[in-house]
Amino acid sequence: QVQLVESGGGLVQAGGSLRLSCAASGHTFSNYNVGWFRQAPGEEREFVATINWSGYGKYYADSVKGRFSISRDNTENTVYLQMNSLKPEDTAVYYCAAGSGWKAMSSYAYWGQGTQVTISS
Repeated sequence: QVQLVESGGGLVQAGGSLRLSCAASGHTFSNYNVGWFRQAPGEEREFVATINWSGYGKYYADSVKGRFSISRDNTENTVYLQMNSLKPEDTAVYYCAAGSGWKAMSSYAYWGQGTQVTISS
């Protein structure tokens, strides 16, 4: 099984940037698609972005398209989420997940513990 650990969250002013990292255990990391999801207090968890096994297939939620960028380095077993032009609405716990899916949460079998992102206005 895969273990995922997110890092890079924190408190940032609106308009600022953060880069989240998702570090995976094992040497089969490249077999999986990796997605980023987020969950704000009192809200349902929602899809943010995903990247396929090769790193060439990417998809973003409309709410973050043009501001966020997902990438992966399979040699480092790490997926990144570069977040620019952050808005208070981006405040949430961000989770990375590995699996065979695209944007549906049910298609991801492995989840990290989450990292808090807080954007002040």
